[in-house]
Amino acid sequence: MGSIPADYLPPSELRPQRIYTLPEFKEIPHRLNSTEELLDKIVAGGKGDRVALYFEDKRIPYKALLAQVNKLGSALTKLGIEVADRVALRLPNIPPAIVANFAVLKIGGVILPTSALFSRAEIAHVLNNAEVKAVIVAAALLEELEKAKPELKTVKHIIVVGGEADEIKKKGYLPYQELLDSGEPTCDPVRRDRMDVSVLLYTSGTTGLPKGTAHFVEEALIVPDGFGKYCWRLTEADVLLSAAPLAMAAGYSAAATIPYRFGAALSLLPRFTPEGMFETIQNHKVTVLSALPTAYRKLLQVPDAGKRYSLSSLKLCTGGGESLTAQTYLDWKAKFGHEIFEGLGTTEMMFVFISSAATRKVKPGSIGPAIPGYELRVVNEEGKDCKPGETGQLWARGPTGTIYWRDPEKQRSSVREGWCRAGDMVSMDEDGYIWFLAREDDLIKSSGYRIGPEEIEDVLVTHPAVADAGVIGVPDAVMGQKTKVFVALKPGQQRSEGLKAELIEFCKGKIAVYKLPREVEFVDQMPRAPGPGGPGTGKLLRRLLRQPGQDKAKVT
Repeated sequence: MGSIPADYLPPSELRPQRIYTLPEFKEIPHRLNSTEELLDKIVAGGKGDRVALYFEDKRIPYKALLAQVNKLGSALTKLGIEVADRVALRLPNIPPAIVANFAVLKIGGVILPTSALFSRAEIAHVLNNAEVKAVIVAAALLEELEKAKPELKTVKHIIVVGGEADEIKKKGYLPYQELLDSGEPTCDPVRRDRMDVSVLLYTSGTTGLPKGTAHFVEEALIVPDGFGKYCWRLTEADVLLSAAPLAMAAGYSAAATIPYRFGAALSLLPRFTPEGMFETIQNHKVTVLSALPTAYRKLLQVPDAGKRYSLSSLKLCTGGGESLTAQTYLDWKAKFGHEIFEGLGTTEMMFVFISSAATRKVKPGSIGPAIPGYELRVVNEEGKDCKPGETGQLWARGPTGTIYWRDPEKQRSSVREGWCRAGDMVSMDEDGYIWFLAREDDLIKSSGYRIGPEEIEDVLVTHPAVADAGVIGVPDAVMGQKTKVFVALKPGQQRSEGLKAELIEFCKGKIAVYKLPREVEFVDQMPRAPGPGGPGTGKLLRRLLRQPGQDKAKVT
């Protein structure tokens, strides 16, 4: 039997306080197996013929999904995967990713989805840090893993999905399909303590190498019983679509836990394109859409989408991962007639814990209130609660919480008085709605004012010459910091001092005077993390803009 050394997890005094206020949380058994709860019980309840997964033109019912899970689980057991052994996934959102997740968990293993866009250095760091025993990888993503292979210290098995079986075996790897076919039709669930580690998710690496966050067995039920029930309000008639990869907390919970708790279906989209998402919504009759704000903005750019695609099945749209902005909300509602209920979550907290979906009441520009089961505070630098409208640090607690893997110093800085520090600067209004200002590291302090960069960026990208924009604070002898803007221009636009002055003038009247840019620099491309459209389409990496001499044009 595998094990997790005690010092890989933080001691009890550094852990956040977990509160279980919803009645559903008190019904979770002390020992359980999440695959048994989410798949076996659905089939045993006579709903095995209901569709569990939609993928392209395929429909996979619950009983067929469970049959594959059992075969792979028994095959992995024969391969030597034991309780608490870590198994990494390097797969897009395709059926084998869902099968592998449930199979590993059913035999008591720990699942670790990794980003398909991780570099060799990141792959080696994550797999060694987690002491991974086996990797299940798509043939198309094998090359980067092979580059990292000489540095891998604990990996014993590489299982390849797709590709030529003979070529895979020549390299000493295992073809996924052959492994699946070798399995037995039954696989007994290994029930573990509800507070045992079952999932490892690594942060996106926006502040250095990815950091591991540990998640417990019970969270596979807590997230559906909280957000799934009270925010999405799922039933077995629903079809959920989320393009976020399993390596992201939002993608993992949406694709690997929430729909199955209700006997609902998941629509899989392996790679986001605006047209592909519209086609998937239409063909799979998606009822609940969860997408990044970037994805919504790209969907809005598709000409005549309302006429070309039928969205009649859609009844709920939610989003998170970055600021939605009031403009995106209003544009989407005007074009498609649906509100977007924004949400905020973190990898550390496993899923969304703030969302207007909880009340179904949107205040454009606000994220929303705490979802049922969670509590929020906005705290000033002295550690005291802010008054409504005052800016401070966001603290949260609930049935999930920050648990860093093998990183006690990061843990110590992330938990205060039993509360999790989210790392965001926000304000809270009288109704408990959260208004996002900036990440703590991105906040600009100028002449006593606190300035969030996103508001300025949102204005700049509406200028007809601007393709993308990033804003940071730079040192200033008088103001403390001044606002500096980096701008990537659209094709055909010429850089000039005159355009710099025009961009500053363009912001006047749209933002407060003290927020106006004081300096403009042109770059070829903005440094962004991987996003829904691949490399360079995700979150803006302002830390790279702050680095002197950084060649920002080459960062993707």
